[in-house]
Amino acid sequence: MALAVVRSLDAPRRLGSAEDEADYEQELVDQYLLASVGAGICDSTISNDRCTLFEFVRFLSRPVWTAKPADADRFLAAQRKSGRAYLTVQKKAYGIGEFFDFLIARHQGDIHALTGYVVEQVIDEFNRPASADYGAARVPPGEDDVEALFSQWRAWLPSARKFLPAARDYMAASLWRRIGLRMNETRMLDIRDWRRDLGEYGSVHVRFGKGSRGRGAKTRLVPAINSVGVLLDWWMVDVRHQFGDDFELLDAPLLPAERSLDQVTGLCPRPGDQTLRNGLNAAVARWLPQWSGRLTPHVLRHYCASSLYAKGMDLKAIQELLGHSWLSTTTRYIHVPAHHVEQAWIQANARTEKRLLLRGTS
Repeated sequence: MALAVVRSLDAPRRLGSAEDEADYEQELVDQYLLASVGAGICDSTISNDRCTLFEFVRFLSRPVWTAKPADADRFLAAQRKSGRAYLTVQKKAYGIGEFFDFLIARHQGDIHALTGYVVEQVIDEFNRPASADYGAARVPPGEDDVEALFSQWRAWLPSARKFLPAARDYMAASLWRRIGLRMNETRMLDIRDWRRDLGEYGSVHVRFGKGSRGRGAKTRLVPAINSVGVLLDWWMVDVRHQFGDDFELLDAPLLPAERSLDQVTGLCPRPGDQTLRNGLNAAVARWLPQWSGRLTPHVLRHYCASSLYAKGMDLKAIQELLGHSWLSTTTRYIHVPAHHVEQAWIQANARTEKRLLLRGTS
């Protein structure tokens, strides 16, 4: 079947040199990124996609329209061997795949007419990472271990050499543990986001939730269940005002860094990701050393989901709490001990037996 030539107004009429090929390749990438902007993809995702595409082009060492699935195989294998995180490899594979979908859908005929090549999709069912969690499962510690960690951490706070950052790190980790907030969701909370007036327990307004497929932030209201309301009241009444005079400004960070106020905004700065991670790491090393290097903020998010499920909260409610788009994602966060499954089996059999007995007597 012949390929229809669909030429954009600014497409080259011929590729007479290596420089023309490089310019055309750049134009194809730019057009793809422009389409991403039109689709509402956030700037950070577009920037990451751009870096990935140029990394793949450099690895390929020839025009991108000549790429084959075997080239993508080698690129992804090299990423894995270099120690890239599972999620990083998955995102790079998906970004490359979407770019080639774009080339095939919009520029297939033009590329064939100019170069003689028919563009192939290089990311297929054989080399596409099925899921970012194909590595080690993030199984959290048990309830007794987590309770021991946080109780000793809490008791130590009054004697901490630097009380304010210690209390902030404890507060951040408590949000991960009790309502499963993500790292960036926690960092970006402002004072206005603690809404004591919403709901029986109050609510946390998460304005920077993780959007699907890079389409910007997704907001949600998280009820301050699981003693979070009590902790936030303690934070606002006893601690937050000690960081700076911005504690009455609604736009000030809820969890600030221990540095002087910004001269322009008059607000405390926010702590970095690694600062909050370091606070958790230090606490784990001190009071739960057997989990050093393994108990991360995201593992505490898994713990939150598992503990709430074990207490009887249904999956749909946990999905809304964590801000997942798909229930199947939430199920991967639920880690229950064997006795929980056994107890569910016993209860199911008891219900079945009861129905049979009632039917026999009717």
